[in-house]
Amino acid sequence: MAKAAKKSGRASKEPVTRDYTIHLHKYMQKVSFKKRAAKAVRVVRQFAGKVMLTKDVKVDTKLNKFLWSNGVRNVPRRVRIRLSRKRNEDEDAKEKMFTLV
Repeated sequence: MAKAAKKSGRASKEPVTRDYTIHLHKYMQKVSFKKRAAKAVRVVRQFAGKVMLTKDVKVDTKLNKFLWSNGVRNVPRRVRIRLSRKRNEDEDAKEKMFTLV
């Protein structure tokens, strides 16, 4: 019975908002210059999906502009982000929840 209670607590995905700092510098090791900013966006998406337990992750345009602000080569060393897990309003959506970064 304890397992069932624990499992149901883990599976319940309710809307929530949290703040995180991602240290992008450690993910940019040995990445070629022309792929750094794109890789940073992918890392943010991957981090958000892992932390918020959703497959559908939407990156805000301001965050995208910040990651690309120094050009493709010089990605900011760290970025402070706010992750919001929200209900999907679309009727035909595959996932019930999505994450807004």
